[in-house]
This record gives sequence, structure tokens and C-alpha cells, in this order.
Amino acid sequence: MSVKNININGQRLWDSLMEMAKIGATEKGGNCRLALTDLDKQGRDLFVRWCEEAGCSIKVDKMGNIFARRAGRNPDLPPVMAGSHLDTQPTGGKFDGVYGVLAGLEVVRTLNDHSYETDAPVEVAVWTNEEGSRFAPAMVASGVFAGVFDLDYGLSRADLDGKTMGEELERIGYAGSEEVGGRPIRANFEAHIEQGPILEDEEKTIGVVTGAQGQRWYEITLTGMEAHAGPTPMRTRKDALVGAARIVGDVNRIGLENQPNACATVGLMQVSPNSRNVIPGQVFFAVDFRHPDDEILSKMDAELRAVSERIAGEIGLEMDFEQIWYSPPVNFDPDCVAAVRAGAEEAGMPHLDIVSGAGHDACYINRVAPTGMIFVPCEGGISHNEAENAKPEDLAAGCNVLLHAMLERAHA
Repeated sequence: MSVKNININGQRLWDSLMEMAKIGATEKGGNCRLALTDLDKQGRDLFVRWCEEAGCSIKVDKMGNIFARRAGRNPDLPPVMAGSHLDTQPTGGKFDGVYGVLAGLEVVRTLNDHSYETDAPVEVAVWTNEEGSRFAPAMVASGVFAGVFDLDYGLSRADLDGKTMGEELERIGYAGSEEVGGRPIRANFEAHIEQGPILEDEEKTIGVVTGAQGQRWYEITLTGMEAHAGPTPMRTRKDALVGAARIVGDVNRIGLENQPNACATVGLMQVSPNSRNVIPGQVFFAVDFRHPDDEILSKMDAELRAVSERIAGEIGLEMDFEQIWYSPPVNFDPDCVAAVRAGAEEAGMPHLDIVSGAGHDACYINRVAPTGMIFVPCEGGISHNEAENAKPEDLAAGCNVLLHAMLERAHA
């Protein structure tokens, strides 16, 4: 049978998404299925049952990552993989992560429908704790798989109650025996809602993801002098909040001056003593810089450091400036990107190249296997929210592109 004549079953994909969404459903129409909770176990169990019904063999590694394999003609070839995650934010949506998992399962079901045999095996992966909501950091299990973190580090991550990932994997029955990583992968794809407004604004159905932005996170503490808001002359004040406000303005300016791709955000601030008639003596705040070009991201870093030093000096503030995380920009594999683009063109879907503004398991797997991503629009660009929504026809279109990209890479 010609590959051109194969299409996924969009209604079956939608029905599977809605069935999975019943597990951990929230009153506002979203999902709460935190990593390694009983609800996460229920979601995993349902996925495993569906995969076994589709004829897949199941393996689970020591980080709880699940691999469901459909055999190919040549068992010696590494698999072509698709996957994402089943865990959600506390007030998450029905599509973030789970779409990539169930789109991979729909590819397997579609191949079964047509009795289509690939040369390489096809696998669907579920990565543990992508969100990082319960156990920090995010994407820890795919990070262990890719060698970013070691196994002991991953298993020792604890939630706010002191329960570790290792303990909770044992408790829910997903502490597998397979070693984490070291498994060859011929190609890896992740289908995902965009989590932003670009595709919707541009009226495009498919985002051909060429890479992901680099990120630098900072924590800055400015210390001045608390004083009475009435008797203290303006010219003698050491107001930590004035210093923070000036730096925040420069954070925004740096972002605007490095368009079209820079993002610069201050999303967290703590003011002390936080009293209406006391000049703030200390302010703690966080800065988030993102850009797909590491050279520009480094330039943004240097400018933030320079302006922060200058502003603190002008006001007479002490400053503690720390970069707490750096993730370099990701460039996905050119052949996988080309396979996604060809799949969109084959399906006649309007598409554009796009850079991911968020982190995904694919960003870590890209370090050890050729990887590509497919984006589809989400309503209003809203994600990590119970209001998260996507059109069934867009989800089906993305899954069809995934199917054809995987088939292109699954032949010897």
C-alpha cells in the first residue's frame, strides 16, 4: 500500500484524548495528574493497556519511562520513536504532553489498520515527570536518559512532603528494570500543542519546529536601607524597590531591543518589609531571558549584568546577582525537521518554521538521537491552564504529519 493512502483516524485520536482526560479531570474542564501520583498510575495503566491491545511489547526503565514497541521487519534496526508525557500541571489542560503520547499510539493503531509493516520498529515513549510540578527539575527522566543527570540524582528528587521519585515509582509499580539511556534511537519525534499564539495568528495548521530557545534564569537581591516614608528625604534614600524597578525596565528594554526572537521576563518579586509607609530595604526578584541564538543570549546576559551593577551603584545598594540555570539553544536534526516539513507538504497542510519557546523532553533526547517536533495550534495560545483547548481537526492534522514523518524515517 502507498504511504500516501494512509491517514490516521482523527475521531479515534480525539476519543482517546477525551478518555484519558477523565483521569484527574478538574471542575473547570482541565486535568490534574501530577507525576507518580495514583492518578498518574491510572493514566499509565490505561496507556499500557491500549498499547498491549495494539500488539506492542512494553518495557519500563528505572526512571519509569515507558517504551511501547511495534515490531518492524528488521529487529536489528533502532526504533523510530514518538512520545511525550502524561503528567500535568496542578491546573493543567487535556492536551499538553498527552497529545504527543496518544498521537504516537494512533500512528501504531493506523499502521495496524492497514497491516503496514515498517523496516524499523516503531516505539511510543512516555517520559516521567516532564512538568516538574511535583518533583523539580522539569524533564528530569528524559534528562537522565540523555545523560544530563545521573540516575541517583533523578531517583532522589523529592516533593514538598519529602517523598522521592524512586520511592513513588516503587509505590505505583513503575520502577522498571531497564537501564536508563544507552538505547539507540533511529529518529525521535514529539507532537505537541504550540503553547503560544503564533500558529493561530498566522492561520497555519502545522509548526515545523526547527529548535528551542536557549534560557538563562537569574535571581537578584538588592539591599538598601529601610526608613520611614515621611521624614526621610528623597535624595538620601537607598530604596531597593526603586533599584529593582529600574532593572525591571531594563530587562524589558533588553528584550525589545533583541527582537524578533528575544523574551525577557520578571515574573517573581518579593519586597521587604512590604509595608506601605516604609521605604523598601530589600527586594528579591527573578529574571528569565530566552533566545534561540546563543550569541545574542550571551549579549543579553552581559547587558543585564552591566545595567544591574550600574543601577545598584547609583542608588547605593548592595547586590547579590546569581545565574541559577542555563540551557543552551537547541537545533533539531535537519533530516527530522525535513521529514516533518515534507509530511506537512504531503498532507497539503499550511505550515511554517517555528522555534519553541518552552522546554520539552525532545530537547534532551535531541542530545542522544536525531529529533524533530511538530506543533499544532492551541486556542488563544493558552496552555498550563484548565482552559487549554485545541481543535480536533488540527490535532488530527498534526498526527498525520507525525505518521508520515515517522514512516519516512522507518525504512531502511
